[in-house]
Formats: sequence, C-alpha cells, structure tokens
Amino acid sequence: MTLPRTLEPEVMDTATEAEDYDAMDHTQVNGVFCDDLLIRRPALKWVLDLGTGTARIPITLCAKHPRVNVIAIDLAEHMIRVASKNVHDAGFGERIALWVDDAKAPRAFEEPFDVVCSNSVVHHIPDPAIALAAWWARVPPGGLFFVRDLARPDTADEVDALVAKHGGKTPDDPEDREAHARQVALFHASLHAALRVDEVQRVVEALGIPASAITATSDRHWTIAHEKPR
Repeated sequence: MTLPRTLEPEVMDTATEAEDYDAMDHTQVNGVFCDDLLIRRPALKWVLDLGTGTARIPITLCAKHPRVNVIAIDLAEHMIRVASKNVHDAGFGERIALWVDDAKAPRAFEEPFDVVCSNSVVHHIPDPAIALAAWWARVPPGGLFFVRDLARPDTADEVDALVAKHGGKTPDDPEDREAHARQVALFHASLHAALRVDEVQRVVEALGIPASAITATSDRHWTIAHEKPR
C-alpha cells in the first residue's frame, strides 16, 4: 500500500520554530535551487518568492545575481522577523522586500515578475491545488514558474532512510541535541506531508501545465519548471 499523505501544521509561527528552522543547514539545497533557477532564467530583475520562511532563498539568489530584486512573503510573523534580521545582516535590505502575506493566495504586486518561485512550501498546504492555481495566476506571460518541494516516499521505511541520510549528525551538546531532535522530527513529518510526483502532475495538468514540466530532481525533491506562454 502506498504511504498516505499525513498533513502537518500549515504555519510554523512560534519563535522556537522559526529559530529551529533557520538553524537547519539548507545551504546546499538552497544553492542548488537558486542555481537551477538561474540556469533557466539567467536574466532577472524581479522575483516573487512564496513562503520565504527566513529568507534564505532570496539572500542566496541575491548573492548569486547582482541585479535581481526579490519580493518575499510568508504568513508566519516570527519567520518574517528572523528573515528581516537575516536580510539586514546579509546587506540586501534594498533588494529584498519582506511581506507578511498568505502564500496560498498572494496579493497582486505591480512588479513584472520574471520568476514566481517557491521552495519547500507545498507540503505545508492542505489543498495544494488551490495554492498552485493562485501561484500560476501570478506568473505573467513569458514568466517562469519554478516550484520545488519534498516528495513523499512510497513507504515508511523509505522515509526513515531519507531522514537517516539527510538528518545530520547528532550534536554532542545537550541543548543542541534537543534542537536537532526537533529538526529531525520536522523533516520526518514533512516527508509524510509531501506530495508524490504523479500527484503534482495531476494538479498542474488542470492548469494547462504539461506533466513533463514536473520532474524528480533529487532523492527527496520534485520540481515544476515551466514558462507561461506569451
């Protein structure tokens, strides 16, 4: 029997959750996300980042591209507070604008976005079809839709194997061990809450996005990469 989807809380909005999330080492996956985005759209001016969390994707993107500007939104106020500090510390305050906003139904902005993107948000959303439709509606003709998220494995044993592989080494310090245990539990729950590639394909085909635009891009991720027709 295929592993069923088990929802997790939609919003991580306590100070501890925001700090734990920010402390997780996403440097490699964030770098790959931004590199893959830039391969598909090297000429950038404006990017909309949906569900930005603590703004690590916008910061990485600005570090890799000298002219990009990012509007980044998240519903969790504690995430945005941490994001604001991260953006300030990185020196990108003039290029990254942060908004508290519901990523499931983002407001309309005036900027002509070259890319509408999201990383590791879909698994938090109870009805991804509604959110993906709202996101696709924010992509202008000729704009790139670039969404990446975790992929739900077929079995609980596969979940455990991925957590063991990517969960990181347990720290020696007791306080760090406690935070690490929360981070591992979050990763475990997120894999159970994620969608499979075929589930995403069925959702986006209803939006006019071909199934071929959704691919498995690592042992634990799928990616939508599709340009809206002009």
